[in-house]
Amino acid sequence: MNPMQLIGLLTVGVAAGLLSGMFGVGGGIIIVPALVLLFGMTQQGAIATSLMALLLPVGILGVMEYYRDGKISGENIWIGLVIAAGLFAGASFGAKIAIHLSGEMLRKAFAVFMGIVALHLWFK
Repeated sequence: MNPMQLIGLLTVGVAAGLLSGMFGVGGGIIIVPALVLLFGMTQQGAIATSLMALLLPVGILGVMEYYRDGKISGENIWIGLVIAAGLFAGASFGAKIAIHLSGEMLRKAFAVFMGIVALHLWFK
């Protein structure tokens, strides 16, 4: 993994943590599309990597199933750990931002974010 990929993956983790702290979202809405769109992963590889990143809080059983089926590699595990480091930092910042926004502003910001993701996925 080159330094630019490492920085990119940490950025994905921070963004996922930030938005998770703000909106309560992370893996499926942020990490998976980012890995597919920005890093060229397959959908299954991206899901397995996202689960690896979220392993301790939510993903251990899912990761085990992907591992048993041969769908997760050592690279997926490494990338997931790098993203997890970013999630750790980003979630705190996202929560701090969210508590200072009104409920209406937070809802609208989330809607805009989801629209952007939907357009990227539709036109990819």
